[in-house]
Amino acid sequence: MTEWREGVEWRVAAAPLEYGAAVAAMEARAAAVRAGTAPELIWLVEHPALYTAGTSADPVDLIDPRFPVHATGRGGRYTYHGPGQRVGYLVLDLARRGRDVRCFVHALEGWVIDALARIGIASYRIPGKVGIWTRDGGAEAKIGAIGVRVKRWVTLHGFSVNLSPDLSHFGGIVPCGIADLGVTSAAAIGVDSTLQRFDDALASGFPGFLAALGGDATNRLENAPRTR
Repeated sequence: MTEWREGVEWRVAAAPLEYGAAVAAMEARAAAVRAGTAPELIWLVEHPALYTAGTSADPVDLIDPRFPVHATGRGGRYTYHGPGQRVGYLVLDLARRGRDVRCFVHALEGWVIDALARIGIASYRIPGKVGIWTRDGGAEAKIGAIGVRVKRWVTLHGFSVNLSPDLSHFGGIVPCGIADLGVTSAAAIGVDSTLQRFDDALASGFPGFLAALGGDATNRLENAPRTR
């Protein structure tokens, strides 16, 4: 399903996507955005069970490679993707949106936090620990991961949020290299959320996310795809 929101193409995958194919498609789109031949993209997907190794991945954090392991160009260490988890890929042109990578990451975290609030989950940042956190039975636990790459001012990769995945699958890795805090999901803390419900929450907060990036926010549909 493809729509347009704030002049950005908004695509939702109808079925789980193989990771390598999804990354290849995202990278091709980023090259086209950089060249001015395609519009920016928000791509919401789900993957079969797998682990990804970011650019800072430490092999000791791969405890049990029970699923395929994919090296990837995003920042960060090991993470898990699988059914019941919403993954969002962002292909945005920061050359037109403020040229500030820290601002982008902060705004992305804020967008996910806002979407979780809209489905009834209070979440937050923890200084010094990348990701989105919440309370699970009185303890802090990670409910969302952030992992991005910016190449010549175009963003790649994005976020993942645990709605109803099998949390035991995280046991094959040290998630994001953080051994002293656990992972959780919306389902684990008693919030019933479908992918569609969370997608709707993301859509509601999308204008605010773009506004937080600054720069040229007038990326209207009639101007996309851009050409130079």
